[in-house]
Amino acid sequence: MPTTLLSTLDTLLDHALGLHQKVDTLTIGQTCTRTVVVFLFAIVLMRLANKRFMGHSTVMDAMLGIVFGSVLSRAINGAAPFVQTLAASCVLVACHWIASALACRSHRLGYFWKGHPTLLVREGIAQVDAMRRCQITEHDLHEALRQQGEPPDIAKIALANLERNGRISIVSGH
Repeated sequence: MPTTLLSTLDTLLDHALGLHQKVDTLTIGQTCTRTVVVFLFAIVLMRLANKRFMGHSTVMDAMLGIVFGSVLSRAINGAAPFVQTLAASCVLVACHWIASALACRSHRLGYFWKGHPTLLVREGIAQVDAMRRCQITEHDLHEALRQQGEPPDIAKIALANLERNGRISIVSGH
């Protein structure tokens, strides 16, 4: 009896998702069903993942988001086997989780995987070489100040850093 049930389930999934079909033979309905399944699967997987995963907090997070989307798209369009593609996306999320956990325990790994902040301004003095290396202009600093509700005056900045997530953080000096 269980073998018959599994066989029936396999037949239903194959019909609904086109699991054993070639890409060019998938129907619109099968592609749409794949899309819904992958969408729901991705939501569950992202909820299980680190909260920062899709927040693009660091280069590692952003890169994973891009690769994750690319891998899952293959499950939708049939470019790769459906179940194996979902499994690969689980492995990507697991790798991200492990790398993040290791980076929390080792500053060296954290710097390697996540990067490090770069000092842009100290005590009102722009660190021109660092700004040039990071391709940050005074206009970028002024914008960051305005976003914090501060007047765009670099001389009033105690510290400004280009953070690991690409944002400019500013500590006012008044």
